[in-house]
Amino acid sequence: MAFGLPPLAPFRPRAATALRGYRRELLMRDIGAGATVGIVALPLAMAFAIASGLPPQAGLWTAIIGGFLVAALGGTSVQIGGPAGAFIVIVYGIVERYGVANLLIATASAGVLLFLLGLFRLGVLVRYVPVSVVIGFTNGIAVLIALSQLRDLLGLEIAKMPGSVFGQLQALVAHRDSFNPWALLLGALCVLGLFVWPRLWAVDSRFRRQLEGLDTTSALRATSRLPAPVVALVTLSLLAWALKMPVETIGTRFGGIPQSLPAFELPDFSWETVRLLVTPTLTIALLGAIESLLCARVADQLFEGPKHDPNQELMAQGVANLVVPFFGGMPVTGTIARTVTNIRSGAATPVAGVVHALTLAAVVLIAAPLAAHIPLAVLAGVLLFVAWNMGEWREFGRLRHFSHHYRLMLVSTFAVTIVFDLTVAVELGLVLAVVLFVRRQSDIFRADITGRTDQGLAVRLYGSLFFGAVTKIDPIVAAVEASATPLDVTIDAHQLIALDTTGLDALEQLHKAVHRQGGSLAITGLQPQPLSLLQRTGFIGRLTRWTTAAP
Repeated sequence: MAFGLPPLAPFRPRAATALRGYRRELLMRDIGAGATVGIVALPLAMAFAIASGLPPQAGLWTAIIGGFLVAALGGTSVQIGGPAGAFIVIVYGIVERYGVANLLIATASAGVLLFLLGLFRLGVLVRYVPVSVVIGFTNGIAVLIALSQLRDLLGLEIAKMPGSVFGQLQALVAHRDSFNPWALLLGALCVLGLFVWPRLWAVDSRFRRQLEGLDTTSALRATSRLPAPVVALVTLSLLAWALKMPVETIGTRFGGIPQSLPAFELPDFSWETVRLLVTPTLTIALLGAIESLLCARVADQLFEGPKHDPNQELMAQGVANLVVPFFGGMPVTGTIARTVTNIRSGAATPVAGVVHALTLAAVVLIAAPLAAHIPLAVLAGVLLFVAWNMGEWREFGRLRHFSHHYRLMLVSTFAVTIVFDLTVAVELGLVLAVVLFVRRQSDIFRADITGRTDQGLAVRLYGSLFFGAVTKIDPIVAAVEASATPLDVTIDAHQLIALDTTGLDALEQLHKAVHRQGGSLAITGLQPQPLSLLQRTGFIGRLTRWTTAAP
């Protein structure tokens, strides 16, 4: 039998098929949804960049360029790409340890890796990450995001926050005397407004009927559609400016946002640098793949249209992450909150994602100077709200309903993410998942002696005979060796569903023990996989008798 590489995935962006038969009705839906999600992305993109240790324009142009490429080349109809909260902790750590230039190289390298994952049809491998591991590191990242925002929320005068959680706590305590109550007031009002705004406009049916026919109805409906982060950003920035509050703003820390297109720049690239950045590259690629495909699966559940193509999506994410660093951007991935907003706003095709990018670009090029007045405490409030919504906190309360294995994986991944970093947490989670899976499968496997005479021994195997379960064959070997007379051993294998080479070696040892005693070994009811291995290794020819399972 000849073995070869699997066929490469074709490069077929969803936009190419979505535009066939495109109608004016769909265009209007996409323009409305794209404009809405573009406005929503404005404060988030700036907040994510600042929290990651980068200037706000890095997040904005990541959302613009990355969002455009993901929409134009991706494998979903409605996914929105851009900077994501999950990357804040990762990017901040890379910037602190390796510098911004090396972050750009690691992001571009991760883009190449993501593209290859999609090209070689490996997108399905991301689904092998257990849900307990995903929940654990997601909740851990949410805690770290919240912790990283306490400096700006409290207005503390800390020149540079450390990357480690203990270093951040120590810095917060050491600079507690610089606490600014005005910053806390703005941040608290922001968080309160983000929670209250959506509920404020959840008007009951009776009140709606009372509003019918009034001139204010259309205005109220238009106001209710305004995204809460935008409302908080505008109103609180105006409040801080009008009252001349002594708080730090984008302008005082970064000098504002350039009102121009980003320059194309090549980072100082060398293979030696790439070799040193293997860990950051793998971290960005792994998290980007998990986040983007998780977002695509969420979109599939909400959107009544064709399901996503994971390989095409990974290739698009790869292209976006390869291109964005040359314009000073940060890692790109699928963003669940903005994708859900896109769907609920009526998006029909990837055109909505393109409109989102163009809307954001227009706002940046026209209104960039106004961003200098945005208080950092308000952006901290936005990120605290993002962190709260990002975490699946109810899962901690539900842990008592799950197995000890599930609890161990979730809690350990959560704790290691906070104390160490995401890479170690995912590695630990996957190792635990493998070890606990082996243990579970080992517990399931049984080798029972179902009958015994002076001349024969009947054995029945259940489950998978693999490296983690071979010790359960030892009592059968011991029974054969302890017999005073030769034994004809018959193994009923109709419930043996899998056999690996270590399990085959255990059967070899059993055959040798039987042969030394002058007996024989027969196996009946073989399933296709164990039968294939016995035939390929020639072991089947040493059996006295064998049969296959009934079809």
